[in-house]
Amino acid sequence: MYAIVNISGKQFKAEKGSKLSVPKQELEEGKKLVLEDVLMLHDGKSIQFGSPKVAGAKVTATVLEHGRERKILVYKKKRRKGYARKNGHRQWFTNIEIQNIQVSKAKAKAKPAAKPKKAEPKEAKKEK
Repeated sequence: MYAIVNISGKQFKAEKGSKLSVPKQELEEGKKLVLEDVLMLHDGKSIQFGSPKVAGAKVTATVLEHGRERKILVYKKKRRKGYARKNGHRQWFTNIEIQNIQVSKAKAKAKPAAKPKKAEPKEAKKEK
């Protein structure tokens, strides 16, 4: 069983026991993280797609650690103008481990009965 979840605007494939590196989450190490923004769910037999979320589905994860990625250098230059700028950036991340994927059966919404369309009188059609 796996799920596609949205974490801070990015999509990740979550399977039980898998470890993911996601954008930084504001939780302490060892705390539980509940992700309710499940976009797709695959249970081995069927696939459920959300519109935009799968109702009643949630993923539970544990925060393992926080850290920073390796440095990315950003260099700007305009030729013949004496303009050059060098800048570095290190992005924060959080490592999480997926503990469980839960699905509860959501009640299906009753569809309203379709109203029959009113037909125009035949005389009105002839006048046009």
